[in-house]
Amino acid sequence: MKYKLCLLLLGISTMLGCAHLAARFYPVQGPLSAQVPQPVLIARISGKFTPGDISVVLPDGEVCKGRWTILQPTQAPKGSATGIAPPNPLASVWDSVYGPGYYVARVLGTRYYARTVATGNRGTVLNAEMYSTPEAGGVTNIKGVAHDNRDNMYKMVVDWER
Repeated sequence: MKYKLCLLLLGISTMLGCAHLAARFYPVQGPLSAQVPQPVLIARISGKFTPGDISVVLPDGEVCKGRWTILQPTQAPKGSATGIAPPNPLASVWDSVYGPGYYVARVLGTRYYARTVATGNRGTVLNAEMYSTPEAGGVTNIKGVAHDNRDNMYKMVVDWER
């Protein structure tokens, strides 16, 4: 009986550690957002809010690769004015994509928060972040944003791969 339980627990932990996510990057601002039809970038992400890899294919076939870093929850420094957060270059992207004040109200201080810099084989640099709030049944409702060095801003939609 103990043997079966150990095998079951080992199998579950292995599956959780190797979880894959699929993400779509929708251009919301910049040159790619002006194209008709708008391209949608497809990404594959390994890990479930554990350090993992990301691979994003751009419309021209360039592949950007990087590694996610899990960020520790941060709060505004003690003694600082309300609403002042530590600097984050993507804070304004969060607010542009999801609405004014979104980063401070929803993202800052969350437990499940990850960031990556994915570099392409043709010079593109893609900065991306994602976060989630824990819900019953685990981590779901993952949201993200990205910005590249070609002045494109993206809304990232993340789903579990089936």
